[in-house]
Amino acid sequence: MNELVIFASGSGSNFRSIIDHITNGHLDAKILGLITNKAEIGAIDIAKQHGIPYRVFASAQFESTEAYELALLDQCVQWNPKLIICAGYLRKIPTILIQAYPNRILNIHPSLLPKFGGQGFYGIHVHKSVLESNETHTGCTIHIVSAEYDKGPILAQERLLVDPSESAEHLAKRVLKLEHQLYPRTIASYLNQLNHPTA
Repeated sequence: MNELVIFASGSGSNFRSIIDHITNGHLDAKILGLITNKAEIGAIDIAKQHGIPYRVFASAQFESTEAYELALLDQCVQWNPKLIICAGYLRKIPTILIQAYPNRILNIHPSLLPKFGGQGFYGIHVHKSVLESNETHTGCTIHIVSAEYDKGPILAQERLLVDPSESAEHLAKRVLKLEHQLYPRTIASYLNQLNHPTA
């Protein structure tokens, strides 16, 4: 079975989109659980609505970074997903997790990587930077998570024209619409590759 664990830190709109694509039959997968680093977020509400287990792992709960990372790994091992899907997760994925799930952790980023990627480039900061740089195009990128922020192999990109007169908030909404379509499609395609590797 194509089982997924979702990592999210915010409203969970990509999480909801993935659920919708599973429900309507466009993504053959099952969500085992949600992992988040924040206790009161929209993603948890979505998990509750759909009967999906969730766990909160805030580093402040733990005596050390190592204890936090081991607890995170232990939860993933218990759920044993085929893929870990980062959907607006604002913490760096620990190396120990990347090593345990090589090429099986995906992330979505709201720009055309390698542009506007790396530490500090997330959410509205990305879209403000795109507008300030007078870019003609932007979009979103889905990539495999590696040890460096936003540097893993790119699986898919979708682009749109930038209107120089629009606000960063308006641009963010337009990019998010692209994300909601591209991410589930790419997850489905990548699962198919994993299940049917070429000889």
